[in-house]
Amino acid sequence: MAITFVVANQKGGIGKTTTATTLAGILSKKKKTLLIDADPQGNCTSTYEALIEDQATLYDVMVDSDKLPLEEAIQHMPNGDIVASDPLLSKAEKMLDGDVEGLYRLKDAVDELEGYDYIVIDTAPSLNVILYNCLIAADQVIIPVTADAYAMQGLQQLSDTIRAVQRRQNPGLSIAGLLLVRFAGRSNLEKTVRNELQQLADTMDTKLFQNAIRECVKTKEAQSKKQLLIDYAPKCTTMQDYQAFVKELLKGVNESNK
Repeated sequence: MAITFVVANQKGGIGKTTTATTLAGILSKKKKTLLIDADPQGNCTSTYEALIEDQATLYDVMVDSDKLPLEEAIQHMPNGDIVASDPLLSKAEKMLDGDVEGLYRLKDAVDELEGYDYIVIDTAPSLNVILYNCLIAADQVIIPVTADAYAMQGLQQLSDTIRAVQRRQNPGLSIAGLLLVRFAGRSNLEKTVRNELQQLADTMDTKLFQNAIRECVKTKEAQSKKQLLIDYAPKCTTMQDYQAFVKELLKGVNESNK
């Protein structure tokens, strides 16, 4: 069965999509990997140039009364395999809200999927029924954070949500760690925030990944060209940092599976 990672943070604009697509890109070079775009904004879908018209998307998997198999929504694109998002996902939130079975739609679909070693799920910056679906379906949560004055905004609420899912729906769920992104490490503020995030990670029963992600212009260039960073600029500093992060991530996965 595939190991499923969810990339989540209710704060927007902090690099969740870059982390999700880059993680999926690195993993796919070695193992069969599927990216699921669970954000109605569809940035991963755009990067992969996946279709949403006349094509099954995550929306169909989530709301289809006959439980459309996830496999039927997978698109095999040059950047990799993806289940596309759809702006209609925002409607799915209302349709599934209050439906106990609705919380398990994605888990049921993921559990039936065969042939993949890893699944990476990108999420919207919100705490809603779609995020609950993702957390219930996942094995580990990766939380990207930035080293600024608002870095910890909302993290406690996300932690509480994850704890609730662990207690009630998915006891096997764990937080892989907090991942510092867009990090330079030169300012006193960044150093202070990094220390505070380490302390917060301890209270969340997780860690702050040792490998932080520096930012470089190649990241935005790759996005504008609809290419994965690993293909567009494999030697840039951001890519080097993500490679080191993935090694650290997988080492933790292997240790927890022993």
